Formats: sequence, C-alpha cells, structure tokens
Amino acid sequence: MRKTLFTNGGHYHIYNRGIEKRDIFLDKWDFDRFLKSMDEFNTVDPIGSIYENSFIKERPTKKKLVDFIAYCLNPNHFHFILKQTVEMGIEKFMQRIGTGYTKYFNNKYKRNGALFQSTYKAIYIDSNEYLLHLSTYINLNNRAHKLGSLASKSSWEEYARGKEGLCKKDIILKQFNNLKEYTNFAESSLGDILERKELKREMEDLLLE
Repeated sequence: MRKTLFTNGGHYHIYNRGIEKRDIFLDKWDFDRFLKSMDEFNTVDPIGSIYENSFIKERPTKKKLVDFIAYCLNPNHFHFILKQTVEMGIEKFMQRIGTGYTKYFNNKYKRNGALFQSTYKAIYIDSNEYLLHLSTYINLNNRAHKLGSLASKSSWEEYARGKEGLCKKDIILKQFNNLKEYTNFAESSLGDILERKELKREMEDLLLE
C-alpha cells in the first residue's frame, strides 16, 4: 500500500524508471507519445485510447486531475513536479499514464510484461526553497546526467523561453523579476547540485580505498 497520502493543493516530486534500469524511450516518437499521454490522460472524465481521441475534432474543456509544474523525460526514467487538483488525482493520472504507455511500448516493440520498476515514487515538497531548487534540477536534468539535448525532453523551454506547454509556471516564475533572473538562478542551483553530487562520489571513492 502506498504510504504517501496526497492532498489537494500539495506539490509532489513523482519519479520512476524502467524495470531493471532499461530504457523506456527508444526514439523521438516514444518521447512524443509519452508527452501526448501526459496531456491526454490528465482529465477527470474517462477517455478512450489516444488513437481514438485523435479522430475527435472538437472536445470540451477538460477538468484536470493534476497540474504540471515541471517535468523531464530521460532515456530510462522520468521526473514530474505535480500539484493535485482533485481527490486521488495523482493516483488516477499515474495509473493511466503507466498503463497506457506500457501498452503502447509493448505493442510497438513486441514485448510483454511490466515496463516500469514497481510503483512510482512520490515525495511531498514541504518548502518553497525545495520547490524552487527541484524545479531547476528537473528542468536541467539532462545536464545533471550529462545527456545530450536530443536524448531527453523537459519543461526547460517553457521556463527559459516563455513557451506555452504543459506546465503551470506561475508558482515558480512569479518569484523572479523576469525569465533571465530565473535562468540565472537555475544555472547557479544546478552548479551547486552537481558539486554536491561530485563531493558525494569522491567521499564514496575514499571509503572504498
């Protein structure tokens, strides 16, 4: 049973990776499909398949299960910052996207079984400082893992370039005078995170000597 009890209005760091650390995105179309799933499955009302929905030209404005604050998709894992907007919104959304994407992936690559490593992890974001620094880590996660820009997708373009997309950015960006101030903060925050990771790695190496 899940230990995290999600509350409406609370912000949560949600993440998961492929079973046995396997890649869950093998080409650009997999990234695109997952991004589409993040939008299509985020609705209170039941939906059919993404393929079936593609034939519907006009759809009413949907009530969302969650708000996206930031996200990143890397070859073998993903991170979200989500705000729950309705009761059990996170559970319902994550169940839909996990089941839907696994079905797509298994059908495309002729495989069976689980795609993700057990149940997704969820951590309550208990302070504004945590929220700000986590947003930069997720937005720039490809650099944290030294991945090329084509090997991952994130909400960085929405934040740094002001592009419209999946995210509700106001809770982050309203704390800065402009986009440049946020990007400077993000660069500095990422530098601190990488330094701490390197220090931790060096300490672990010393303990093994």
